[in-house]
Amino acid sequence: MKMSKRKILLGFAGVALIAVGCSEDFISETPKGQFFEENYYTNEEQSFSGLVAVYDVLRKNSGGFENMITMMNAGSDDFYAGGGSPSDGAGIHGFDNFTINALNVPRSYFGDYYRGIARANSLILKLPDAQFSNEATRARFMAEARVLRAFYYFQLVNLFGNIPLITEPVNTANAFNIPQTPKEEVYAFIESEIAASLNDLPITLPSAELGRLTQGSAKAILGKTYLYESKWAEAAAQFADVNGTPGTTSMYGYSLVADFASLWSINNKFNSESILEVAHTNLSNAGWGNWGSSSDEGNSVNQMVGPRGFTRPGGSPVPSYISGWSFNPVTEDLYNAMVGDPRFSATILDMPALVAAGQANYAPADQDTGYFLKKFMPLTSESSTGGGNTELNYRQNTYWIRLADTYLMEAEALVHTGNTVRAQALLDAVRARVGLTPIPISLEAVYQERRLELAGEGQRFFDLVRTNRTNLLVPDGFVVGKNEVLPLPFEDISNTLLEQNPGY
Repeated sequence: MKMSKRKILLGFAGVALIAVGCSEDFISETPKGQFFEENYYTNEEQSFSGLVAVYDVLRKNSGGFENMITMMNAGSDDFYAGGGSPSDGAGIHGFDNFTINALNVPRSYFGDYYRGIARANSLILKLPDAQFSNEATRARFMAEARVLRAFYYFQLVNLFGNIPLITEPVNTANAFNIPQTPKEEVYAFIESEIAASLNDLPITLPSAELGRLTQGSAKAILGKTYLYESKWAEAAAQFADVNGTPGTTSMYGYSLVADFASLWSINNKFNSESILEVAHTNLSNAGWGNWGSSSDEGNSVNQMVGPRGFTRPGGSPVPSYISGWSFNPVTEDLYNAMVGDPRFSATILDMPALVAAGQANYAPADQDTGYFLKKFMPLTSESSTGGGNTELNYRQNTYWIRLADTYLMEAEALVHTGNTVRAQALLDAVRARVGLTPIPISLEAVYQERRLELAGEGQRFFDLVRTNRTNLLVPDGFVVGKNEVLPLPFEDISNTLLEQNPGY
């Protein structure tokens, strides 16, 4: 679906029946043919296919070269862009050193989310007239589509600032005349859409539906929206429901997993800590021809972050990791911050130490520090043996939101409201899970815990921007008043009413 010249109408309803936002049971739907949007969504089966296509865009977190995790890591102070050379990905390198502009910003960060919004808009328009055997099912589909659309707007408004707010299909005649909406109005829309949908979402899910939205995941998105708006009390209230009593199981079934390292096990999908998770599979036979498209279901971060040329001699105790592409090498600052932390060994692969011990070797690449993001490094035994390209078909799921994240977001909101008792309990629970003793609650303590707990998960850049700590990025070229958001892609604003972001 073209985004150039604002062609964001959904001319084809795309039966993308393998959804990356859902469990492998949920995604294993068989295509029933192809239909045009005007005569589609006439019944429950077709509506479900449309809903799956809306979920598909959640894959943006970790699918394709232009995924959120590696891009947002590169814009933080904890990771470099890396890769094979300084020209290996103009967009990610431009974001790393803040030379990004309207010509080298990857268009997909704008277009992919609007693709999801367009799919949701068409489905929402058609659902009231579709044939359903159960009105509760219709209401649930509607709620899921509205919350997903709200989440995609949450991503867009934080990436780009003022953006077009489009809530119904757009015809070609009007495609060039859509203005931007102030980000405050976009946030208000996100809030109202989620709040209106909560009661039509289930509390928990059966195993075959894992990956679909629940009240808990919707509340987490709503709480995060409030947090980004500095609405501390409102954010804390939503997170309190999601989190429950710190260290126990919440009413939505969420609890911290006992072993931090197990969060990154390729088989530990949809665990008790998962709130909003992206499902990947090695069954889509992804190849270079469809890499990054709706039919590519593999986890690309897995291949991207491993060290190039990784080898280990016979008898080495080091696991047999795949040889990757060396994106997102860890900065010395993050390495130093994590040394001695119990999460270090699950977060960072220390190649200099392994080389010095004669236990492994690798080929240093661009911006090499020797330290690599281990959370997403699969073993060679976890490589696909099916069709497509091995590099593009890893199946580790990733988290958009997990419980330790919501614990710390609630703690942050509570510190602002003065409720330090519960904030302390939330911080303590995150630290206790990895065997750390309590430290006094403060905003700085929460910020530091987020840095270490969520390292490499694509959160750090947004955290620095929303908490006004971008001074930490200035040495990397960050310009205050400009680089808080990305530039709008040149091809998507030409001949339209859209105005480029300040400074670009």
